[in-house]
Amino acid sequence: MVAAGPPTEVDVLVVGAGLSGIGAAYHLQTLCPDRSYLILESRAAIGGTWDLFRYPGVRSDSDMYTLGYRFEPWTGKKALADGASILRYIRDVAAKHGIDRRMRFSHRVQAADWSSEDACWTVTAERTDTGDLLRFQCKWLHMAAGYYDYAAGHLPDFPGRERFGGPVIHPQFWPGDLDYAGKRMVVIGSGATAVTLVPALAERASHVTMLQRSPTYIMSLPARDRIAHALRRLVGDRRAYALVRWKNVLLQMLMFNAARRWPEAVKRNIVKTVRKELGPDYDVATHFTPNYKPWDQRLCLVPDSDLFAAMREDRAAVATGHIATLTEAGIRLRDGTEIPADIIIAATGLRIQLLGGAEVTLDGQPQDFSKALLYKGMMFSDVPNLSISFGYTNASWTLKADLIAAYLCRILNRMARKGCGTAVARRGPGVEEVPFVDFTSGYVERARAILPKQGSRAPWRLHQNYALDTAAVRLGRIEDGVLHLERC
Repeated sequence: MVAAGPPTEVDVLVVGAGLSGIGAAYHLQTLCPDRSYLILESRAAIGGTWDLFRYPGVRSDSDMYTLGYRFEPWTGKKALADGASILRYIRDVAAKHGIDRRMRFSHRVQAADWSSEDACWTVTAERTDTGDLLRFQCKWLHMAAGYYDYAAGHLPDFPGRERFGGPVIHPQFWPGDLDYAGKRMVVIGSGATAVTLVPALAERASHVTMLQRSPTYIMSLPARDRIAHALRRLVGDRRAYALVRWKNVLLQMLMFNAARRWPEAVKRNIVKTVRKELGPDYDVATHFTPNYKPWDQRLCLVPDSDLFAAMREDRAAVATGHIATLTEAGIRLRDGTEIPADIIIAATGLRIQLLGGAEVTLDGQPQDFSKALLYKGMMFSDVPNLSISFGYTNASWTLKADLIAAYLCRILNRMARKGCGTAVARRGPGVEEVPFVDFTSGYVERARAILPKQGSRAPWRLHQNYALDTAAVRLGRIEDGVLHLERC
């Protein structure tokens, strides 16, 4: 179907109504009040990830004092919050600031083409509720659609799957009517989703086994931040939020830098805490001692030791090994171990997808972003007036998303003052390519071929450091010799 009628025109088009998109909208209307904006959301509701994921126990593995917005204090009781509370927070922020009135739902962006002659993007979106195609024109396109495919998760082709008598479910598509009370369940995986699911399922299932090929670093933190609650009583919500936010940022930076500098010492400490949780007779070496360094992959946080409590009470267990085949009654490992199961949950990861799956062209020419460098983690080399939200890998996503939105507003305001219509990061000579994400997690490794790169030096190199990035966003030069404002 061909899009009919004239396009809707707007200064800035934001794609995605999750944490990043709503944060970007707030910055735009606060820092660039003369710029019009509109948010396109492919789903029928606000919330992004937190509206999509509905599996039992869904929660954040980042504290809400850093996952929350800098401009809107988190006042919930728990620092490690459940999904429903996070979704409510996002919706409340959108309603409070009138952002929900600037959204169009069920609009999936299919394509975006930049016109050098007109210095604007033409964006084609499909109405998923009607099938109609609509066009939008914008001077700037900001992609806040997340980093993974909402339509499909990573689901391996398990040998013998056709023989298994029960359902095999990916958590991304949790069936609301699934009755697992009294069932034997196996959760395949050991990442954030798996360690969230296991204790939640164990409350109703007869038994839950977390089956992993190799261990993950798992740490327990209190669900409630006592310092935050004390400060709120003393200085109020907003001041306490700012103080606790920086406390947690600095602790995250300290932990990450310690892991990079003294990986073996940090590893020993993490493993020691697990041994204390599970007792001296538990085989921590096999099930909770990874063969990689801390922060080569993201650490998993569990609130109030709920995973370990379920294991101590024999409601849950961990098995480590490779799957040989699914059987009629469960899973057989390569070493011959049989794990009985009525239901199998494949918490096997996400499928990374750039720009919400939209096809991007410049003057009709398709763009291969795997060959691009990312400027300050937000703009592709030699692609004008296009930015993306991509959070930290070693800290809360929203910290970086907020910084990107603020920097975007600085760029837009600088362009307005100079009367320029185009901003483009030009890739010069002598910049070597390095991987965009310095992680060895499975979902990253599977997507190496489609991911952009970062450069060997600033401003193409990512700090992964909120303090340094905050200084760069507030004090760094816009026209730094790499970002060029043109068509003045």
